[in-house]
Formats: sequence, structure tokens, C-alpha cells
Amino acid sequence: MTEPAFIPFARPDIGQAEIDAVGRALRSGWVTTGPETRAFEQELAAFLAGGSASAGAGADLHAIAVNSATAGLHLALEAAGVGPGDEVIAPTLTFTATVEVARYLGADAALVDVDPVTLNIDPARIEAAITPRTKAILPVHYGGLACDMVAIHAIAARHGLRVVEDAAHALSATWRGSQIGTLASSATVFSFYANKTMTTGEGGMAVTRDAALAQRMRVMRLHGISRDAFERFQSRTPAWYYEIIAPGFKYNMTDVAAALGRVQLARLPGFAQRRRELAARYHAALTGLPLILPADAPPGDVHAWHLYVIRLADEARVTRDAVIQALSDAGIGASVHYVPLHRQPYWRDCYGLRPEQFPVADRAYQRMVSIPLFTAMSEAEQDRVIAALRAVLR
Repeated sequence: MTEPAFIPFARPDIGQAEIDAVGRALRSGWVTTGPETRAFEQELAAFLAGGSASAGAGADLHAIAVNSATAGLHLALEAAGVGPGDEVIAPTLTFTATVEVARYLGADAALVDVDPVTLNIDPARIEAAITPRTKAILPVHYGGLACDMVAIHAIAARHGLRVVEDAAHALSATWRGSQIGTLASSATVFSFYANKTMTTGEGGMAVTRDAALAQRMRVMRLHGISRDAFERFQSRTPAWYYEIIAPGFKYNMTDVAAALGRVQLARLPGFAQRRRELAARYHAALTGLPLILPADAPPGDVHAWHLYVIRLADEARVTRDAVIQALSDAGIGASVHYVPLHRQPYWRDCYGLRPEQFPVADRAYQRMVSIPLFTAMSEAEQDRVIAALRAVLR
């Protein structure tokens, strides 16, 4: 008897259009940062502006393509003036990239607990963590559900702080009718990693309305050079001269990646709809099991559904690890998002952190499982996941 095919935790949705676009970029004679990257930046800004209900939400929006969301966060904090001795506030329930970039700049991370329903950063905890050294707040839109940005922006305004949104999970999500990426934050950073809501393989995009911030990020993403290579090398008149105006980084996106991203962006509305459909099927099928299902967006808003994270309820008679093993035995991949930073050796030891300082995130971590959700997932595959969960949780 043939065993059913393995269902991965995530699988990129790549078709012939993406393959053709990458082929065209390779044949163009320009494969690093060039016309495809510029077009991708313009199209991403237009997508965000077009998806916002509030008038002018995307006006003057600058998009800066980079080789990862980590790079985008680093550029955004550097451009915002974060430096040695400063602090940035972020949730403990996130990937290390959110705050490792602060350490690149000589700043410290002040980790705080999350809301028990949404698993997003708790605004009350932000307020309590502010010190004279605090420079910025880094909210993470966990799983694709927007944080309470009204509360976060109000706190930032009261204390004169920058807000840099880690929107790695949240492309296509909205808050109060506006696309994440068009709000009143200093900058927002998206990820195009292989398992995100769209992909360029590796890559990211920083967006901002602040022209000075955008210009600083553009300069710093490529060695601190005053003019980009595409302008210099494609000029029909001598344009070889450039100046190094800062000790920059090597964070530019390639045209090969951008060509893939442009096709994926055109497909993103369909991707987003499919993710919502799959999440709704999970909601309907898993209700009644001893689980806490992930919170949906408030009425009138959109969840990006990058992740579908279930948590074992008190009445569950199995452990989280037993659930993951049962899924594995059934040929199904699963993950945990995340091992909280306060449990990671570097952050724990650097700041003397203890689990009891983060009761919500710590309890959630011990009971959470991220189950497969990806746009190329068939309903038959999803039904196998549901059946396996029902079998282990009954």
C-alpha cells in the first residue's frame, strides 16, 4: 500500500509565469538591482495605496527593496537614529531577527509580553517598559493579524518614540480599513521569504512616507554610495563618478528576485483570498476540539493568515509535543512560532530574563502548534490535517 504524500508545513506557490519572468530577467543582461527592482518597488507601493480605505493612505509612499526583512529592519532603525545606548521595545513572541538588528546598532532590546487573545504585543506592557533610553517600538503583526496600532501610535506620540512595524507576516492585512504599510509609523518592513504570503525566495521591502528616511535607507542598502549602480552603468553619458557618504551595507535586492516578486504580487489578492478560505475551513472543522483557535481580524479588517496557530486548551489530554509527533506520524509537517526570545540563550543571558516575566507568551509557547496553511494546499490535504488533529485530540 502506497503511503500518502508528505504534507509540508509550507510550500511556495510558483507557476510558469514566475519561471518565465525569472527567465526574462536572466536574459535581459541586467540581473542585479535594476529595472525589475524599481518596477517592483513602484508596484508594491501602488498595491498598498490601492488597498486602503482612507483617502491619501498611500500618498508619497516610498518602497525600498532589500534582500531580506532583517535587512529592512536594520536599515529602518539605523535611518530612524537608533544607536548605542538606545532601547527598542518588542514582543518576546517573535523571531530573533526583530530585535537582533538593534544589537547591530549597539542598542538594547526591551522585551515585553503579549496579549492572550491575539498574541500580538500588549500595549499596556509597552507603556510600562518605556525608559529614558527608549527610542523605538517594534510591533510584530503576529501570524498576519494587525496589532492595535491606534494604541501603539498613541503611546509613541506621548513619549516621542519611533514606530517601526515588523510586518513580515502581514502583507495584505489591514487595520481600521487601511493596509499595513500605509499607517502613521516611521517605517514598515515586509518579508518575501519562501513561506510568506508571497515570495521572492529571499527578500523584503521597507516602506515609509518619510522622504528623508527613505533616502537614507536607499543609500545605506548599497555601501553608502551616493548613486546606484543601475544609474551609473546604464547612463549614455559618462557617469562613473560616485561618492561614499556613509559606511553602508550590502542589502540590495536583485532583479532576478524582483522579477519573481512582481508576478507574485500580481497574484497576491488571489493568494490572500485562498488563505482566508483555508483558515475558515480550519475554524469550522476544529471548533469543538480542546483547542484555542487563532483570533480573526476585527469586523471590517483583513487577516493575512501567514500562520494558523492552534493552542491546546486546559482540557486537552495530550501535550503539544505529542500533537506534533502525531502529525508527523501521519505524514504532516508542523512547526512552533516561536520559541520566545526570553527562552533563547543569548537573549535570556544577555538580559537575565525569566519565564515568569512573560506569563502569557510562555504559556502560549508550551501549548502552540503551527499547522500547514499555504495557498497551494488542496482541500484533500487540509482534510488530512484535520483528521489527524481530531484523532490525537479526541
